[in-house]
Amino acid sequence: PAQDQLLSSSHLPPDLHIVPLPPVEVDKKIINDGDVLVLTRLCVITDHSLRSLKSVLIALGKPNALVTDIFATQAFDVCKELLIPTYVYVTTSAAFSAFMLYLPKLDSDGNCEFIDLPEPIQVPGCSPIRTHDLLDQARNRKIDEYKWLLHHFSRLPLASGIFVNSWKDLEPVSLKSIKENPFFKQIPTPPIHPIGPIIKQEETLSVVDVECLKWLDKQPPDSVIFVTFGSGGTLSFEQQTELAWGLELSQQRFIWVVRKPTDSTGAGTFFNAGEANENDPKVYFPEGFLDRTQGVGFVVSSWAPQVTILGHHSTGGFLSHCGWNSVLESIVHGVPLVTWPLYAEQRMNSTMLVEDIGVAIKPKMEAGQQTIVGRKEIQRVVRMVMEGEEGKVIRSRVKELKESATKALDSSGSSYESLSCVANYWKANHN
Repeated sequence: PAQDQLLSSSHLPPDLHIVPLPPVEVDKKIINDGDVLVLTRLCVITDHSLRSLKSVLIALGKPNALVTDIFATQAFDVCKELLIPTYVYVTTSAAFSAFMLYLPKLDSDGNCEFIDLPEPIQVPGCSPIRTHDLLDQARNRKIDEYKWLLHHFSRLPLASGIFVNSWKDLEPVSLKSIKENPFFKQIPTPPIHPIGPIIKQEETLSVVDVECLKWLDKQPPDSVIFVTFGSGGTLSFEQQTELAWGLELSQQRFIWVVRKPTDSTGAGTFFNAGEANENDPKVYFPEGFLDRTQGVGFVVSSWAPQVTILGHHSTGGFLSHCGWNSVLESIVHGVPLVTWPLYAEQRMNSTMLVEDIGVAIKPKMEAGQQTIVGRKEIQRVVRMVMEGEEGKVIRSRVKELKESATKALDSSGSSYESLSCVANYWKANHN
């Protein structure tokens, strides 16, 4: 549903033509089996879908270039046969791009699980990665998800170039390392093109969205913390209860996008993002929560216009799962973050935002607790980002990066020039 909304949007540029791949039959066990993990399902569906790619490209008259996703590297083989240059668009950070390029080496050098390594993983020239920050798919080398991960990451050097949704001032160390470090040069790593920040610019508003924004219009500047966990994120029943109490105890204004909690996975709505949720969020709150927070908080079921809310003058903080799109949207609008990673590379993003970039605060687990952030800690970090001294420091830093993001996309900016160089190359080699 979310994809359908985007592809049918009236905000798309007029010279963008959508060419759907023919529908495919995928084993229903793969799609519906709750034991088949997200990345495996995604890769199997993509593998089936790309089997028609060759005929589609020929019908289009063999385009000058193809830009594909990191989990669609099957396209490399098709494009090699058709003599079409193939580029990869990495929707995550430059730091994660460096990890992707390093993973095959890491895999070949060791026999143990990465999470059992005694020291952090040192990607050449980049900040060390703590093993407990590793994405879930890299924590067990025996599972299908890891095998898919390694398969696609190993093929990245076959690309003609790598587009990264980042920019020079945001990740100078990682970008410099990928371009200059001897390890990445000897792979050899394809040319890397930082072209970000690329974020959603327009959103179609529902009746509920309009109501939410009217409420936001009435709040003081920088006074509201926006709480949402992306298109696929869900919390456990216990964690959702603690979050409700923490927000109430903080006495800060909030907008909270609430989904039905689940104890099975942090990505409980990954494959049905944008669908209407028939569950009443009131059922999952502590008794009396909505009455006690009336006027202070605004609760939305399932979905909200994130970019519009982050760009509103009343929004002063963002409690986020740290998906890279959400991170960039927050920085572009100058909103500091409270990090709440759930799945994929989000723990790595969280650590980078707090320790390297300096635009976020991360809650701490209580001693002996590994899965639940308590209400008192939530109260502490929400107050800190909204009105504490540390919050003022990271707010100043994120405002600097907001200006930097704007400059990067200017006609003389680093990202504009990076993309222009590739576009000019395509034009010069037009068939």
